[in-house]
Amino acid sequence: MTDLRELIDALEKTPDMIAKLVDRLSQANLRRRNSAGEFSAIENVCHLRDIEIEGYTSRINRILDETRPFLPDIDGGRLAIERNYKDQNPDVALQAFAEARKQNIKTLSGLANEQLDREGTLEGVGIVTLGKLLLMMREHDEGHIRDLRAIREQLE
Repeated sequence: MTDLRELIDALEKTPDMIAKLVDRLSQANLRRRNSAGEFSAIENVCHLRDIEIEGYTSRINRILDETRPFLPDIDGGRLAIERNYKDQNPDVALQAFAEARKQNIKTLSGLANEQLDREGTLEGVGIVTLGKLLLMMREHDEGHIRDLRAIREQLE
């Protein structure tokens, strides 16, 4: 398993990386999709914000505070439509994501390595430890960083 400090360091860098990837994109380019099935840049940012707040923050806290909680899945595609991500303010969404991640980093920084073994049941996945959840967060971040890089590359 990856060391807790290493995971925290990786997670802490994501908001700045996302900010750099969307920096100086025009309003049109923020909303441009490379294909019909992919998120635009603004949709990526809004998705990261909502999953951080409603998914990861909730899951981290519940795993730490409860005994093997059930952790519901979140339908990111449905949220994008219901919340009209494409028309949201990217700066506001990015700031909310960064703030939520900062609070999660603060929580995680106070943990002992043994707490990574605490468990919950993630809908659609099964039993996950807190350590596995943090690895999933990092993988999720990396996926959106790749998506945003691809959007930038298409524009250049």
